[in-house]
Amino acid sequence: MIAGKKPGRHLTDLQHPWRCIRARADLKDVRIHDLRRRFASRALALGEGLPMIGKLSGHTQVQTTTRYPRRTVKVSADRIGDSVDSDLVTAE
Repeated sequence: MIAGKKPGRHLTDLQHPWRCIRARADLKDVRIHDLRRRFASRALALGEGLPMIGKLSGHTQVQTTTRYPRRTVKVSADRIGDSVDSDLVTAE
């Protein structure tokens, strides 16, 4: 949660602050959702489970979280393929 202007309150709408951040950082096309997806994919690559990633992302259902780590599947498949390839080269 991000602290709001009033003590003990948090921000519920990040659009205005996010527009200011994007403008200062010259990130015209980056959405908050892009950051959430990247966070989830990185967490999965580091070995975190989907229930924990969902909790950290603010999801109430694991099914929502399963949509995020698409890239991680490709990275894992490539890593496994490289390992198999290495075994085949070693066996020759």
